[in-house]
Amino acid sequence: MCGIVGVAGGIGERLGSALKKCLERLEYRGYDSAGVAVTGAGGIIVRKGRGKIHEVEARFNFTALDGLSGIGHTRWATHGKPSDENAHPHVDCTGEVAVAHNGIIANYRELKEQLTARGHRFISDTDTEVIAHLFEDYVKAGLPALVALRETIRRLKGSYAIALLYSREPDRVFFARNVSPLVVGVGEGFNFLASDIPAFLGYTNRVITLHDGEYGYITPSSVYVEKNGEPVNVEGRVRVVNWSPEAASREGYPHFMLKEIHEQPKALRETWAGLDMGYVSKLSRIIAEARRVFITASGTSYHAGLVLDHLLAGLAGLDTHVFNSSEYRKYLRLVREGDLLVAVSQSGETIDTLMAARVFRERGARVLAVSNVVDSTIPRESDYQLYTSAGPEISVAATKTFTAQLMILTALAANAALYNGGIGKETYSLIMSELEQAPDLVNATMINVEARVRHIADKVKVKASAYYLSRGIGLPIAMEGALKMKEVAYVHAEAYPAGESKHGPIALVDQGFPVIFTVTDDDYLDPLEGNAMEMAARGAYTIGILPSKHYARLGKVFTEVIQTPDASPYLLTIIQSIPLQLLAYYTAVLRGYDPDKPRNLAKTVTVE
Repeated sequence: MCGIVGVAGGIGERLGSALKKCLERLEYRGYDSAGVAVTGAGGIIVRKGRGKIHEVEARFNFTALDGLSGIGHTRWATHGKPSDENAHPHVDCTGEVAVAHNGIIANYRELKEQLTARGHRFISDTDTEVIAHLFEDYVKAGLPALVALRETIRRLKGSYAIALLYSREPDRVFFARNVSPLVVGVGEGFNFLASDIPAFLGYTNRVITLHDGEYGYITPSSVYVEKNGEPVNVEGRVRVVNWSPEAASREGYPHFMLKEIHEQPKALRETWAGLDMGYVSKLSRIIAEARRVFITASGTSYHAGLVLDHLLAGLAGLDTHVFNSSEYRKYLRLVREGDLLVAVSQSGETIDTLMAARVFRERGARVLAVSNVVDSTIPRESDYQLYTSAGPEISVAATKTFTAQLMILTALAANAALYNGGIGKETYSLIMSELEQAPDLVNATMINVEARVRHIADKVKVKASAYYLSRGIGLPIAMEGALKMKEVAYVHAEAYPAGESKHGPIALVDQGFPVIFTVTDDDYLDPLEGNAMEMAARGAYTIGILPSKHYARLGKVFTEVIQTPDASPYLLTIIQSIPLQLLAYYTAVLRGYDPDKPRNLAKTVTVE
């Protein structure tokens, strides 16, 4: 879940400065430590340390470095605690090799023992350092650098994206990829490597996505790729991304999270415009005719998957099973030919979801991927692909990608239900018309509720815990609200079906305990009203998020009310996500936390 970057060639500024800028755009992938290495006439220079990028820069001034090529790394610790010694890049015994790595080398202990027995000296506790020493052994044995890299990665088990400098070939940055993401940025007189596209958007928007098992090098004028010792022609893979550099900057907002919350009308509008309804209709038939539909995802995407599960079962009457990706082994004995797996991942690189998709395909299921990143690994390895058009999302906490996922998945479910007769044309037309109006309704929601939400956040900021309750299709949205509050504000928040609150959780409720209700389904008004009154009777600070049409009935039931535009439950999933996102954001800020960089978290989980 770390971020790596590499650059070869002249880019009109010092390499150290460029590497720092790129790393700052990757800091959402980890911020325990950071470092850079550059090659030049004096060999390899490495500067690194524990802390966020600006802190490490203040100590070591790596922006002053220059050279022919360079690599950088921002770390999310897996093997070895955050420390100066464990920061990347790592070097070999001679100082002629420097390596930055994202992923996990599963057999590093075995390799480290073998290398230590041959006299290699290890400085860090990381798994990454074995890569530098293996490469050192092979070049000492007389192998050319590229062959040494090939032999090195043959020894590795696990996941990796590697950027490597070798001082005897100073104009090259070597690379290798297996499972962990790695892309090439193609420039004029320079080329980049990075874990994610936003890293180099300020320099080029021409991209090559590398595939598993590929390795090679970049120079200022070329990109060379091999797999299993055979050259790979990647010219046909070059694509131009339409993300602007400004899209990956804060543009005056205090945090990326707030910027991305406010970008949701645009993200939804572009996602809707980008949908090929003929293709959606085709996919809906495949879903409706599947023997069984499995849905898998992690984190925020899992909550979007729960909404899809609710819609496919409730509207289309399909046999569906939704599960967290990391628990895919539970379902392996159930999978047969004729089954379909819907794999949802905003990055398209989430390791648990990727593993689930691979195993399900091996057992005969077809896979439909829903992602925000074209040509990322999960869509590339799937039978069918649907893409959101939310643009780059930098904040660790997903916001605009979540609502864009809800839009696509709701459209997919509505089409499947129409196809198999679960709903008629009138209901179908209502759902699709509302989805088309979603950008405007989300924008109106933002304008109408933000000040109110900030007022409520000022009260929630002093609370240690909170409950998020709902029923029906609103429950996944309540779960997402609780996750956001935990992620960025560090408030212990739990979501439950409102009816389950009486079976244990209500025991914790006392004076001032925050309980947030999302009200979506008209069928659940009576029991939700009762649940809210039960909480109020115990002194809870109750907050109701509800469409305006229910205010006359429920307005006085809650301590605080956040009114949203009137809509069907299918659109309220999107609309009611907005105040929940804002509540988490403002609570975090008022508690003095940086919501873009929540502790212990990274944007894309690429290790199991």
